[in-house]
Amino acid sequence: MGRESVNIANLDVNQLIEYLNKALAEEWLAYYQYWIGARIMEGPMRSEIEPELLIHANEELNHATLLVNRIIQLGGTPVLTPADWMKLSDCEYATPSDPYVEVILNQNLNGERCAIDRYQQIAKFTEGKDFSTYQMAVTILNDELEHEEDIESWIKDIDRLKEDIKKFRL
Repeated sequence: MGRESVNIANLDVNQLIEYLNKALAEEWLAYYQYWIGARIMEGPMRSEIEPELLIHANEELNHATLLVNRIIQLGGTPVLTPADWMKLSDCEYATPSDPYVEVILNQNLNGERCAIDRYQQIAKFTEGKDFSTYQMAVTILNDELEHEEDIESWIKDIDRLKEDIKKFRL
């Protein structure tokens, strides 16, 4: 960590690196959950939702890149093995054993809400103390909030579609 970074960061850097490594593990799990879910998903609106889930997956991968860079800048070591992702993560990785689109979306929604909590934690921890990490956390938080909104909208659209189908059956 550069001398000025140490002077500017008025916080427990080791605790911050721990939070960032947890977030890094969660981003890798989120990436895979989006990516594999998009590939195996079945059901209504699949063709519209799949490409968007792949975009979300790539955004999670970009978040992981930001986290790794910041951990290294802070003098830490990023989590080095996938075996540690599940151990470090406070967010659940939900195996997409049911490929139905609503199940996949709900699993991703739960993951986004956990990520929102993580980045709020990091933002609160760094606010007014470590401007670089704070800015990164807020940027990622905004992406996660957008992902949550996207998923909620798709679930709402599917619910409307099911209601319309029920009307036509009567």
